Amino acid sequence: MHKFIAIGDVHADFDTMWGALRAASCADAHGQPTPPVRAGLYQVVLIGDLVHPKNEREYGRLAGVTRFETDNPDHLYYAATAQIRALEALKAYQEAAPHAVHIILGNHDDVVIDPQYVLGTSGGMRHVEFDPEYGGVSLPEHLRAWMQSFPRELRVAGVQFAHASPLPAHLHYDDLFYADHGPKRWFRDSPEYVEMAGLSFGVYGHTQIEGGILLSETHRFAMIDALSSREYLELMLDAEQASPVQGVRAVPF
Repeated sequence: MHKFIAIGDVHADFDTMWGALRAASCADAHGQPTPPVRAGLYQVVLIGDLVHPKNEREYGRLAGVTRFETDNPDHLYYAATAQIRALEALKAYQEAAPHAVHIILGNHDDVVIDPQYVLGTSGGMRHVEFDPEYGGVSLPEHLRAWMQSFPRELRVAGVQFAHASPLPAHLHYDDLFYADHGPKRWFRDSPEYVEMAGLSFGVYGHTQIEGGILLSETHRFAMIDALSSREYLELMLDAEQASPVQGVRAVPF
């Protein structure tokens, strides 16, 4: 029996991410894996989108400015370097227990690795702090290589952890992904996709749900982009059982 602790889209809110890891007994006060994580009894899954704050207020907090301006190179530099420091700490955490800390590649992570798209917030701000073409800074090469190693999905005993959905097409962040409404709407429009994929359970992010984590017992999935609601997912998994999922719950912290 293993406990999986799954945390939704970080979007540069690393303080809250560390708060979740400490609350789940997965990280100590120094940002290192706890004994259950090192032993592999606890498995940590970050569902992707480590970078890019969700709104102007969060950009300002991260950069230490009252009003963040995406056309101000200094503001972009402050936002980028703050995220780089946080990514370094997370990289060290994963490297201390690589068998038990899994980070899924989200579309925002992908666009930082290869800035061929310009993504934005719902309020119209552009995420360009890592795009030199718009005055941002390049992600350091060792962090780029680390993020390139992130898997697009994790499957354990019929349970899938992926950033957007159970569809193979939504594992690749290309023109079709951004033109299609499916990655944001599938769980409402076609929740049967999990069963059609032959999964016993699915865990996804990408779409923030009002009210925190959405658990569907009928269709056997969880939407966990709920870090801002201070919730993470706890899933008990026994790969030796015919029905491997032994318990799943949203945990407030």
